Amino acid sequence: MEWQDQGLVLSTRRHGERDAILEVMTAEHGRHLGLVRGGKSSRQAPALQPGNRVALTWRARLEDHLGQFTAETLESRAGLVLTDALALQTVTHLALLMRLLPERAPHHRVFEAADAICTLLGQTDLMGPVLVRFELLILSELGFGLDLSCCAATGTHENLIFVSPKSGRAVSAEAGEPWADRMLKLPAFLLRDPRPRSEPDRFVEDGFALTGYFLERHLFEPRGLGHGGARSQLIANLLSRLRNNEQRAT
Repeated sequence: MEWQDQGLVLSTRRHGERDAILEVMTAEHGRHLGLVRGGKSSRQAPALQPGNRVALTWRARLEDHLGQFTAETLESRAGLVLTDALALQTVTHLALLMRLLPERAPHHRVFEAADAICTLLGQTDLMGPVLVRFELLILSELGFGLDLSCCAATGTHENLIFVSPKSGRAVSAEAGEPWADRMLKLPAFLLRDPRPRSEPDRFVEDGFALTGYFLERHLFEPRGLGHGGARSQLIANLLSRLRNNEQRAT
């Protein structure tokens, strides 16, 4: 069997002296693993760095075999990922989230979104909103999507500022005010055009609190996963940089 595709490198691990097991998120074949002969050599290792977009050929005798990859770099982000702590944390977090998806199941929107985020590495002002949207996408792809289209209580599309932690649906200011202390905050950027734009750090923090609640409840806790620490460090680093940027701008 053989197929060709594009992929985003998630990780590599050594296999023997010179080979490597490559983990990628592909456009058409989902999250996939395969053996790269000589993957730890000085010639091939640079192409297999997390965050890189690569052209892939996968071959195996049977469909359920591990198979072998050959990979060529289409776009390298390794220079930034290996020198910037926030970029490395971002790529690592993307990989952790994509490992929640079943292996070899196509998730086209996830691949496109993750690859787009990797093109924004280093643009701190844009990173918060796009990561929050990516976490919402992972929830949706796994059947736990939030409904932010209208108020769960009144059906209105206006003045949506809360999300119910019970139903995962938006709630208007008027309907949610009596229970405001129990509600999750809905940052306005999630109701606007999804194109990347900078947001105040308090809105980004609210966005991560929203997605984090549902990630923990639906995905991390039921699977016994401890991703919270690494995610918290990423968010703290990102918010710190956003606040420093805001202070310099004033």
